Amino acid sequence: MSKIEVLFFDVLGTVVDWRGSIAAEAGAFLKRHNALHIDAGAFADAWVGRYDASVDAVRCGQRPFAPLDLLNLENLEACLKGFGLTPSTLPRAELAELNMAWHRLKPWPDSVEGLSSLKERFIISPLSDGNTRLLVDMAKHAGLPWDTILGADVSGAYKPMPQVYLRACELMSVDPDRAILVAAHDYDLDAARQCGLKTAYVVRTNAHDPSKTEVVKSLEAWDYMANDLIELAALLK
Repeated sequence: MSKIEVLFFDVLGTVVDWRGSIAAEAGAFLKRHNALHIDAGAFADAWVGRYDASVDAVRCGQRPFAPLDLLNLENLEACLKGFGLTPSTLPRAELAELNMAWHRLKPWPDSVEGLSSLKERFIISPLSDGNTRLLVDMAKHAGLPWDTILGADVSGAYKPMPQVYLRACELMSVDPDRAILVAAHDYDLDAARQCGLKTAYVVRTNAHDPSKTEVVKSLEAWDYMANDLIELAALLK
């Protein structure tokens, strides 16, 4: 481990509980608008379930880069329609506020302690599809002690596009083999490994991205595997 300098982290699902956080805020929103027949957890999954398709046009070069805040708002409106609600009849300010729920995601119980421990030895940074302001707000809200923040708007690309990982290494002045991507998602780790980064898999229950069909690989495929970030910090000592 003496060669490793930087740890990059997937954030949504790996460091923060997007599903629980979004379901809670969506539930309050649905209650205010007399839509209690809609399950908040199902609504959260449906909202995120539109994500991957929404960025395909960016990945394929058919659409200019658009920040996650904009994509989330577009997907929110489509999701509301899917559940029989009409976005145009709802206050725009309330839709915008619900969309800001992504800036207020709660960390997993081990995240702050684990990151703080890892920060003692390594540079730590998010490497997320979230835009920079989203990640900054989330860090302040959740107390995430990043050394720096690299949003998707920095590379102008979305995972698993190679430039996401390579641009991050370039900005940190680190060769890919001196960096580790920490993630709870196989597709992310696969892409990072193909770019030369080391990989660390963190087990997170209820963190699967419903917009993707993931094939669970052998846990031996990754350089490191831990049940949480505190355990990862102990492994990397």
